[in-house]
Amino acid sequence: MNQYIIYILGAFLLSILCGFLFIPQIIKFCRKKGLYDHPNRRKVHSRDIPRLGGISFMPSMLLASLVVVLVYNQNYYSHEITISSWSLMFLLSLLLIYFVGLVDDLVGLGAKTKFVVQTFAAVLLPLSGLYINNLYGFCGIHEIPFMVGAPLTVFVMIFACNAINLIDGIDGLSAGLSFIALTGFLFCFYFEDMYTYCILIAGLLGVLVVFLYFNILGDADKGTKIFMGDSGSLTLGFILGFLFVKFTMDNPKVRNFSLDSMALAYTLLIVPMFDVVRVSLVRLWHRKPVFQADKNHIHHKLMRAGLNQYQTLVCILCLSLFFIVLNLVLTRFIYVSLIVVVDVVVWMLFHSLVNIRVRKQGHLVFLENK
Repeated sequence: MNQYIIYILGAFLLSILCGFLFIPQIIKFCRKKGLYDHPNRRKVHSRDIPRLGGISFMPSMLLASLVVVLVYNQNYYSHEITISSWSLMFLLSLLLIYFVGLVDDLVGLGAKTKFVVQTFAAVLLPLSGLYINNLYGFCGIHEIPFMVGAPLTVFVMIFACNAINLIDGIDGLSAGLSFIALTGFLFCFYFEDMYTYCILIAGLLGVLVVFLYFNILGDADKGTKIFMGDSGSLTLGFILGFLFVKFTMDNPKVRNFSLDSMALAYTLLIVPMFDVVRVSLVRLWHRKPVFQADKNHIHHKLMRAGLNQYQTLVCILCLSLFFIVLNLVLTRFIYVSLIVVVDVVVWMLFHSLVNIRVRKQGHLVFLENK
């Protein structure tokens, strides 16, 4: 077995161990302090559920990654550990996102406050030299200057952060989509020989497995079920945004130029990104505030179409996998601009079919109640 695979697997298993140590203690803490996600008309759960599962993500990821990287460097680099400036900035910005999510889970924060902190955290990356500097032919654009790439990077980071947060509406959905995306990025970085990032990703995947176990299979009556909260969803979104920017940045000193970079990275985030765009456009069309919560996300629509919560979860995860397979095939034949067009058409067709089903379901309910 490749030595790098052993270290990546080690980070994954160590993170699983951390998850099983941390999450049950978090559940006990939430029950003791009364920190619950309470049901309301917009939510699908009907019981009070502990909401701080996400605070286990970053400690588990960092602890598992640090231990493995230390062992790796001791065996192969004689204790020499190098950390780039953007790695330090990423950790600092991630701590800010993690902290604001935790505060929001504990006492609540306004959308504007969270947006300001997210913007500040995202700005740190371009300032450290990490930014989107190539669109690889999207809309005919290739290399872009810092003055364009920097604000684009900030937008992508904030967008990804909120996309994962907003789609966190049913058990396993945000974590499941993040798991798929992180696994995709793991393979992307592995084939580019960027093993430190693979270890970091594996350290997050492990605790996500444990969280999904408690989130999906946990029993609310027995006190074994937990939600991730904003501390989890914002952290996941920010990490995915960072991985997107890191993988798509054209840096000959680190990795070779690749026309598929943008298409591959974008594909891994299609479902949460497209869902946010559609919901935002619908709100603007109906002249409602963009940040106003509603029940118009993809999971809400599928449940109105007659699917239960777990059928909806499987359907959306399969949709994400379908886009990945579709775009991997399309990258061999067409440019990234056309791939995006195809994806938008497929997304619209999918929603058209769901809308038809929703109308039929509503008609059936009307007949039953008549």
